[in-house]
Amino acid sequence: MIALNWFDVIPVATSVVFIFLVQVFNVYWHILTDDNAEDIEKITCLPVDTSATTPSSSLSSANVIANGNGKLEKQASILDTDSAISLSSANNPATSATTTNSSPTLSTHNGFLTHTLSFETLGDEYHEDEDTLSLENLFPCDQTEIYASKKISFIIDELIQTEVNYVANLRKGLSNYGKLQDCEHLPDGLRGEERQKQLLSNISEILELHEREILPLMLRNQRDLKGLFDEFAAHFEKNHLYCYVTFTMGKKSSMQLRQEHREWLQNYQTSIKDKLGIDSFLVQPIQRLTRYPLLLQQFISEFYKSGISCKPVLSAVCKLETRLRRQLDVVNQAEEIPNIDELNEFDLLQQGHFRRATEFEAQHFPTRKKYRAKVFLFDRCLVCTEVRKRRLAYRQHYNWEHVELQRPLELATSNATKTITLLVKLDKGGGKREEYSFVAAEASVVKQWLQATHKIIEIARYEYARRDTFSLPMDLVLGVGLSIWLIWQYL
Repeated sequence: MIALNWFDVIPVATSVVFIFLVQVFNVYWHILTDDNAEDIEKITCLPVDTSATTPSSSLSSANVIANGNGKLEKQASILDTDSAISLSSANNPATSATTTNSSPTLSTHNGFLTHTLSFETLGDEYHEDEDTLSLENLFPCDQTEIYASKKISFIIDELIQTEVNYVANLRKGLSNYGKLQDCEHLPDGLRGEERQKQLLSNISEILELHEREILPLMLRNQRDLKGLFDEFAAHFEKNHLYCYVTFTMGKKSSMQLRQEHREWLQNYQTSIKDKLGIDSFLVQPIQRLTRYPLLLQQFISEFYKSGISCKPVLSAVCKLETRLRRQLDVVNQAEEIPNIDELNEFDLLQQGHFRRATEFEAQHFPTRKKYRAKVFLFDRCLVCTEVRKRRLAYRQHYNWEHVELQRPLELATSNATKTITLLVKLDKGGGKREEYSFVAAEASVVKQWLQATHKIIEIARYEYARRDTFSLPMDLVLGVGLSIWLIWQYL
């Protein structure tokens, strides 16, 4: 028999009750926030008389959205009828959404019909012939027919072999130029870790991604193409390939540093017997990222020519190819960020991830000035610049929680679907002031711009949801539980 006293029991009981109360509080907190939440992004249509809407028309509208094939063109009606986007509720933990719906829904808010769009709804722009919700995509298919095609097998072999070569070249380049600090006659302009990082940017991060993640998934899925494409696409969902955006943003400073020390670098190249040189080494990441969608396009083309009926593989490769193209667009746009001048003390590197740059004809209402502008979207803010030949002049930036975007669809003009009005929310009185009018060359540009905006909204939603969650890590809970059991057994 084990003799227990109150001194032994009270600490154990207190720990158990505390853990239980924390978990119960966490559950009820999520329930309350879900019930009271207003979605951060609301795409508001023109006012409608909800009492005059018949049940049949309401159901048909909902079905059009819910039964869409997952293609962007099927949702055009939603994006074409939006008139306001606001991130204000992201500031309020009590009203920020903590979950994401898997499909768009219809609701009414203050007499307006609203469409609530999720991150998944606007996540990808698939090929026109791909039905992403088809049941055929959910079941495995026989892939032997694919490998029977010599051209397709050659494309897959080339994809994997060039990945092997890419990793080997990056590893060799880092061994040649990653330890310049050990050189005795290194110029002062190349000395120090900061200069080394400026010279090579984050190419070591790129090597680590491909050496530990991309290449292994290709090698283990050589006979399972759907698995290969799906696993590769998963890295985009986790934003692992953002390292290429970071690399591109440091490209300009790296080129300037190499140009300043061209003679020494050429002599060093000769001394280590490197035939290609540092310029060839540092251009490989962008060349590789460009090569991926080209190989996948060849795969898709041969897939159709061969008449192969394996829908899951086709769906997976189309999804991956689309994401690669979109990532390449962002990488190319990021090359312009170092060209922004007149920033003063404003630091672009502190604004989170870069998402998109779009060119507009802008009118700044306070100064009544019109100019060609390029608008950069970051996770934390929107940055407006003025295009001046080969350089960009910084003008303003706006934190997302302080702005509202509107599309004046009530105007019966051809430019209505091409125009976005940016409003700034005033601290006093709760009013709004029109700050900018952005006019795009085509309506599709505005549509893509709104897609990027919604992605930022979802990121803000997730961050605010996590920020206001009070929970204990599961390993801590299990550790405390194990400790209580041991104390109980061996007291």
